[in-house]
Amino acid sequence: MTQYTIRSGCWDDLHPHAKLIREQVFIQEQQIAAQDEWDEQDAVALHFMVYAENQPIATARLLQNNSIGRVAVLKSYRGKGIGKLLMEEIIQYAQKEKREFLKLSAQVYAIPFYVGLGFAVQGDEYLDCGIPHVDMWMNHA
Repeated sequence: MTQYTIRSGCWDDLHPHAKLIREQVFIQEQQIAAQDEWDEQDAVALHFMVYAENQPIATARLLQNNSIGRVAVLKSYRGKGIGKLLMEEIIQYAQKEKREFLKLSAQVYAIPFYVGLGFAVQGDEYLDCGIPHVDMWMNHA
């Protein structure tokens, strides 16, 4: 059985691993333009990483405005509960910090995943980088 480790920290500490995953998932797989992937929020966000035997396999970030973003799991690790593990860690962190809510912009195909974690769709579908998204919220994280 593979042992998974979750680490959180600032961009300065985790960017080599987070960048690797986001480049593979968003830029290569989903064809998102590099200039749309990287922003000034990385420097101020809290980043979360999942490792399998010291190899980075998943990442996400939590912004100061309670927004979770850039949730990505390497293709070979999908369907194994890694995303759920990662999101549960972020939700627990937000609860410890007494954040009133969490929000995220979900790709439409992932709605059932986030609903299963306690998020609810808010508003209409829209395009972000050419991909259909919806806003989702969880109150009293």
